[in-house]
Amino acid sequence: MSISSTQQPIPNRPKRSRSIVLLAILILLGGGYGVWRNHAHAKAATTAASAQPAPKVPVTVATVRKADFPLYLYGLGTVTPLNSVSISSRVAGVVDKVPVEQGQMVKQGDLLAEIDPRPYQAALDQAKAKEAEDEATLRNAQVVLKRLSTLLQKTFETQQDVDNQQAVVNSTAATIEGDKAAIEAAQLNLDYTRITSPLTGKTSFRTIDPGNIVQADQSAGLFTIVQLQPIYVSLTQPQDEVATINKVFAAGPVAIDTLGADMKTVLASGRLEAVQNQVDQASGTISLKATFANQDNALWPGLSVNTRIRIGTMAGAIVVPDEAVQHGPDGLFAYVVGDDGKVHRQTVKTGPSDGGETVVTDGLSQGQRVVVSGQYRVVDGASVDATPAQSAGQTRGGAAEKGAG
Repeated sequence: MSISSTQQPIPNRPKRSRSIVLLAILILLGGGYGVWRNHAHAKAATTAASAQPAPKVPVTVATVRKADFPLYLYGLGTVTPLNSVSISSRVAGVVDKVPVEQGQMVKQGDLLAEIDPRPYQAALDQAKAKEAEDEATLRNAQVVLKRLSTLLQKTFETQQDVDNQQAVVNSTAATIEGDKAAIEAAQLNLDYTRITSPLTGKTSFRTIDPGNIVQADQSAGLFTIVQLQPIYVSLTQPQDEVATINKVFAAGPVAIDTLGADMKTVLASGRLEAVQNQVDQASGTISLKATFANQDNALWPGLSVNTRIRIGTMAGAIVVPDEAVQHGPDGLFAYVVGDDGKVHRQTVKTGPSDGGETVVTDGLSQGQRVVVSGQYRVVDGASVDATPAQSAGQTRGGAAEKGAG
């Protein structure tokens, strides 16, 4: 028995494995080259970026200036009329007419209301008639006295009759004096039927209409008239300011302004009129009174206003906008922009502030530029792109000086 067998070829496995390994090595080398190339590009980009200068920080700057800085005391006040009069009738009667409108401006002497004058005209006529009657009686008594005196000289009359007639003459003369007083009183009552304004001012709403009966000096008046020009403002200041107020008040006229709600708009300008003679111990304040011409009626009785009293001036003060002064852990500072366009942090000391501006007593000088907007993005030494600020603060300062002067 013969055994036949077929010989099978044996694959070249070592060669195939080497090819796979070689391919893997090539792939790894290609990936590593890619990683290296990307890293090189990134490093080159980083190096190029670091070589470029940092972008400038945009800020707004203002110029430090020197100016005469006004000093003020601020407070609250109430507008009160210089004079306020309640108009009532001084005689009783029926209101015939009220020729003025409610809330009308009137002048001194203008007719406000008229009471029916007929009863008072009749009383005046009666008093005059009584006077005429008594004057006739006096003339007759004087004639009789003269005749009796003549007869007394001829012994046809007694001295007693002459004395009695003289008494009649004197009594009638006294009666006539009483008649004159009665006429004057009746004339006054007749005049009082015409109610006129005692001052120039503005009327209130009326409480009595034509046809109503009024009594003399009744509590509910016909009108109230308040004087608007000039007008008072009553205000208070803390007792700690008494010495300063008395000093400037004694030196001459003291300027005072009333301000709007924004504390900038000047409603009216006037002068300090009087200082109360004692401090209110309950509130710890001193009361003041100021006078205003009020030609434009900007101040109205009962209105609450902000007040500003001029107490002096800081001559040649270094002034910056309020926004330039920053608060830091070590105190106050400002960012100053140098000629090289970089900022540096400068410690400052400040004085009074007013109207959006602050006095700097130490740390800054005239002409320097300080950052007023964009500080939150600034660090010491940073380069900035500086834009000049609006000169509103400087304009305000000049206007305040002009208005206060």
